[in-house]
Amino acid sequence: MAIERRRFLQAAGVGAILGLSGCTGDTSPPQANGGGAEGTEESQSGSGATQELTLATTTSTYDTGLLDALNPVFEEKFNARVKTISQGTGAAIETARNGDADVILVHARGAEDEFLREGYGVNRRDVMFNDFVVVGPADDPAGSSGMESAADAFATIADAEATFVSRGDDSGTNKKELLIWEAAGVEPSGTWYREIGKGMGDTLVQADQSGAYTLSDRGTFLATQDNIDLEIQVQGPLKGGPTILKNPYGVIPVNPAKSPDVNYSLAMAYAGFLTSPEGQEIISNYTANGSQLFFPNALSEGPQFGQYVPENYDGGENASSSASVSDAQFESWVTQHVPEDF
Repeated sequence: MAIERRRFLQAAGVGAILGLSGCTGDTSPPQANGGGAEGTEESQSGSGATQELTLATTTSTYDTGLLDALNPVFEEKFNARVKTISQGTGAAIETARNGDADVILVHARGAEDEFLREGYGVNRRDVMFNDFVVVGPADDPAGSSGMESAADAFATIADAEATFVSRGDDSGTNKKELLIWEAAGVEPSGTWYREIGKGMGDTLVQADQSGAYTLSDRGTFLATQDNIDLEIQVQGPLKGGPTILKNPYGVIPVNPAKSPDVNYSLAMAYAGFLTSPEGQEIISNYTANGSQLFFPNALSEGPQFGQYVPENYDGGENASSSASVSDAQFESWVTQHVPEDF
């Protein structure tokens, strides 16, 4: 299994993946190093073998640089090495489903729920959130700027046949985009609609070069804003926009009963780190161009049982009711965690 996983990771590209995930299947809990010199000396002395963890994650956590702030801290605390596969959420989930990742950090709750229902993931936790925004050229040829409905903005872009660049990669952003087209009653096609199969950063650059519209998570847009001329045309719920543009992130360890070779203990440690006060503080303090990119939401005084299981796990078939509860929860997160002057 280890050899197969090494080949998989190398084939995925050295730019996004650093090497082999040494998933050992070890069920003994990883030990965190001490915060002082003693823990550092033990780590450097080689008295304990460094464990390796494979993280499959959405491109937004990678493109924004957030993982560069989180992972080194985790690695030092747990004498571990994190190998990151940066890809769209759909591909990340498929990687984990195939047993080629130990843990996933993604942002498409519907796809996450399916992953949980199928038994491939366990112990899902809310980690953080931001939102999506509709961006486009400053001259706004379609006239979508300031619209209160993302679906109306998409319909306007389609009616004008203004160029729209789609990630087209089954990512969380792509899934959200398709949901908005459905709400707009539009099946996008034609020369004005370009599916490029790229990550968020590349999609923003290509949209900028083409004078096109696209859907972006706010974090990646803010992180690349200095390098592009696109402007936000429709705001997300962080700034009073429609809730359909919500963007929550979850972490899910891979079920060792499905994939016995995963490093489940270290995956659980990683999920625990991201949702700990320390991990949440790192997320909260991470900024680009003077703006906070993600808002942590793992810590709560009251129980949040819904994060662990699919949203309609109670067996109810009323999808609209489930969506309403999810929207209300997201709105409460915005109220609690997003400053009024954001």
